[in-house]
Amino acid sequence: MILSCIINPEKINPSLDERPNILLIAVDDLNDWIGSLKGHPQALTPNLDRLANEGMLFTNAHCQAPVCTPSRSSLMTSLYPSTTGLYFLNPDIKHSPIAKKNVLMPQRFQNEGYYVTGAGKLFHNGRGINEKYVPNYVGSYGNFGPFPEEKITHFPGHSLWDWGIFPNNETLTPDYKLATWAESILKTEMATPFWMGVGFYRPHVPQFATKEWFDLYPLDSIQLPKIITNDLDDLSKYAVNITREGHVSPKHEWVIENGQWKPLVQSYLACVSFVDAQIGRVFDALKNSAYAKNTYIVLFSDHGFHLGEKNRYAKRSLWNDGTRVPLIFWGPNISKGSSKKPVQLLDIYPTLLELAKISPDKLHEGHSLINILKGKEEKWPYHARTTFGPGNHAIISENYRYIRYNDETEEFYDNTIDPHEWENKSKDPKYQELIDQHRALLPRSEHTALGKGSTGHVSYQISESSKN
Repeated sequence: MILSCIINPEKINPSLDERPNILLIAVDDLNDWIGSLKGHPQALTPNLDRLANEGMLFTNAHCQAPVCTPSRSSLMTSLYPSTTGLYFLNPDIKHSPIAKKNVLMPQRFQNEGYYVTGAGKLFHNGRGINEKYVPNYVGSYGNFGPFPEEKITHFPGHSLWDWGIFPNNETLTPDYKLATWAESILKTEMATPFWMGVGFYRPHVPQFATKEWFDLYPLDSIQLPKIITNDLDDLSKYAVNITREGHVSPKHEWVIENGQWKPLVQSYLACVSFVDAQIGRVFDALKNSAYAKNTYIVLFSDHGFHLGEKNRYAKRSLWNDGTRVPLIFWGPNISKGSSKKPVQLLDIYPTLLELAKISPDKLHEGHSLINILKGKEEKWPYHARTTFGPGNHAIISENYRYIRYNDETEEFYDNTIDPHEWENKSKDPKYQELIDQHRALLPRSEHTALGKGSTGHVSYQISESSKN
């Protein structure tokens, strides 16, 4: 479906309005398994790599919550979960007295005279949330579907946890349809600058892609993530519980016993390459349009994803595999290159306001990335913070990760010598001064957790009960 009918049909040269356009591309559950981030040696992502090579790639970018709803709420409000109380899969923004006071990013750009539209997963799916918060929202194009009549795998858990070759024709998938919609919009002349959101669904489960993408990764050639057998020995019971108990993803023991580790890695890589191709279609459509010289692209993922690292799967962890995300800025006067400064998704909103020469919002807790985008990264004094429930935080600096749980146990990793985060140095006297510096960056106050009943709530409650 092409909805150019909702756009002002007046034929105007886009250059008459010099305010920049914004193209926001969200990718669901994409970790660092893209070529330019070197998260997996076999990942084939030529379009993401092309976008990164032509723009600014942030190699140390992190989400504010390792689960969809609070991560996207944080991005769209530029507020931390500990400020809003939005920690888990529910509730909606409107149930946070603090968050609902903020003007959400799409609405702010509409208030500034932008034409705002979007499709796919921008906020979390369901209950009309995208329709409510994204003006001129087009639709989901099928969410995570289509689905086979029966699960492809024999994993007995949640219906979304399935993986394999499906469907036979990629034009049936929501991501293909989203790219087609974006192509059509970028061929339309608009009377005002636009803010446009494209929210892709893969590689979120179910990890389905057509055969051609699986053929890129023959099963017998799959390289598995590196793990060690005693990885959990230096973790607290709380840390283990909150990253495993009450979750819907398969446990590592089930994956190994059923010979599904390589198929899971293969299906994830296939989905990544598939969505990379759809991103390439949108990127090419923009570059071939009248808007190419006056549009900023921001591409991000909402959180990371484990595929066996730390003996677990999916999101919902405060380790690097759970929090690190691709983040790329592309557009006029943006320096080409990469930055390893610790940045976070709630920095996107204030950055876009400054790029569009819109006055900042004093309520925002993020910081504009403009200095880094101009090649002045030495002027970046900030850290990144990820939270999974009250009292559970990761503080990320340029070379280190500090984690403190609500039972007061800690982890500390020196990523310069331990990129896999296998050795918890929290008891090592050598690192105590650095640990103190990171500990001082914990939030001084925290909102109670709003909502109830989601996987995160359950996991948090189980972990809290294990403190004693």
